[in-house]
Amino acid sequence: MLKVFLVEDEVVMREGIKNNVNWEQEGFSFVGEASDGELAYPLIQKTKPDILITDIKMPFMDGLELSRLVKQEFPDMKILILSGYDEFEYAKEAISIGITDYLVKPVSGAGLLEAVKKVGKKIEEERQQKKFLETFERERLENRQLSRQKFFRKLVSGQSPVSALLEEGRGEGFDLAAKSYNIILFQLFAGEERIGYSEELNALTLAIEEMTEQMPEVLMVELGLEGWAFLLKGSEEKSAGEVEKELLGRLISVIGSGHDIHYFGGVGQEVERLSELNRSFEEASRAFAFRYLNRHSKIVQSTKLLAGEPEQEAADLSALSAGRLDRKVVENFVKTGLKGEVTHFVDEYFTSLGERNIHSLMFRQYVTMDTYFAAAGVLEEIGCEPGLLAERCGDFQKTPGIFASLETTQNYVRGLLETAIELREGVSQKKYSSLLRDARTYIEQNYDNEEISLNTVAASVNLSPNHFSTIFSQETGRTFIEYLTSVRMEKAKELLRTTSMKTAEIAYAVGYKDSHYFSYLFKKTQECTPREFRAKV
Repeated sequence: MLKVFLVEDEVVMREGIKNNVNWEQEGFSFVGEASDGELAYPLIQKTKPDILITDIKMPFMDGLELSRLVKQEFPDMKILILSGYDEFEYAKEAISIGITDYLVKPVSGAGLLEAVKKVGKKIEEERQQKKFLETFERERLENRQLSRQKFFRKLVSGQSPVSALLEEGRGEGFDLAAKSYNIILFQLFAGEERIGYSEELNALTLAIEEMTEQMPEVLMVELGLEGWAFLLKGSEEKSAGEVEKELLGRLISVIGSGHDIHYFGGVGQEVERLSELNRSFEEASRAFAFRYLNRHSKIVQSTKLLAGEPEQEAADLSALSAGRLDRKVVENFVKTGLKGEVTHFVDEYFTSLGERNIHSLMFRQYVTMDTYFAAAGVLEEIGCEPGLLAERCGDFQKTPGIFASLETTQNYVRGLLETAIELREGVSQKKYSSLLRDARTYIEQNYDNEEISLNTVAASVNLSPNHFSTIFSQETGRTFIEYLTSVRMEKAKELLRTTSMKTAEIAYAVGYKDSHYFSYLFKKTQECTPREFRAKV
């Protein structure tokens, strides 16, 4: 119900308006009254009515002064002015303040109710228009994110002509012509849990995306589970290195301290040509792989370190003990790493263990065994069938050639980790199938709620919106908005076939309060209007 507040200094008039109109029956809630603006203002701040009815001439604070205060604090509130003075100057000043209507006393109860209903209708129309714009914007942003992801993958593949990239970049709203370029890969983590739903992490994600949108030299690309990629452009006025420092400074400032949120960034190598971006991306990926070897909240460059430094083991073999190898590093990678990161991870992991040690046969045997048991332990923990890893990779203890050189050992470990990630993904697919089944059930049960969104569905299955969006798109081949719209359209077609409900009623029944927006979507997706569809069946 829309809330109504009344300010009138004449007691008889105030009581008449209050008591002679059955507000609830007419669809309104009468939430308060006052005899002048001064007394009314704090009550209005507390009750936050949708419609304010106020006399124009009152002691202490008149209606115009009250209206100015209210409009400053509550610009969407609608105000009806009552006055016994039918003078142009009052009306003119009221219009300049933003008064919705100006009624001359004496006004009948029916006349006042008619004016209030007219205002109420306007409020509902404005709210529906706002909902329409919000829905449209959500759909636009989701489609833009997917489009940018595809474009970025093409950009760093090194396989597309520069002219085609420049043209497609303009289509994404980004002029790629620049003096130099660089790439930063960046990710946020909520404590030890990386995929669970976190309101704090979601809020920071939005803050970072909004901040980056204000930097014209930066193209931000959402990479789903992999975090973000930032493409930096250098110019005569501001080099790519300066853009890099500014962006990293802003990122760390937004994240702040005192949160249970960690970050990690990998900075690529600056290049002068768009055609060389694949090299910059490769270097950024190599630096980004250090996140498995380090504590979080670090920025690592491919050529130098901006903050912190990966721990380098340089101990002699004689001093080696089981405690010197951190099995959690490998376990962490097997749990969350990507297959495309295996090469970088193995290279950096072996380097971190010390140059002297990795050339020792005994040490390489120990590292391989430790890596195998770490990977096997993770797979067993998530429910993978025991023995599959050994079956696919072979028993390293029975294949001496694995340790013939550092290169052969690294190749075996790479294969071992790639296989472990494939097995993990197989288990994850089953897990994701269950989560997506739950998400679909939630959508089926709540499609008629206009408040349903990517965030609410993601929260229902305990995933972050970005994580859920990525999985949903990968598994269904459609964005969340596309899937929700298809569910609603199928329900709408069912109602059109089997009932005599009006289009506006059907729109409301499937989650759209704006019948015009529903009709627009129906025609867009079904290639005919609701009326034409009903006529066909």
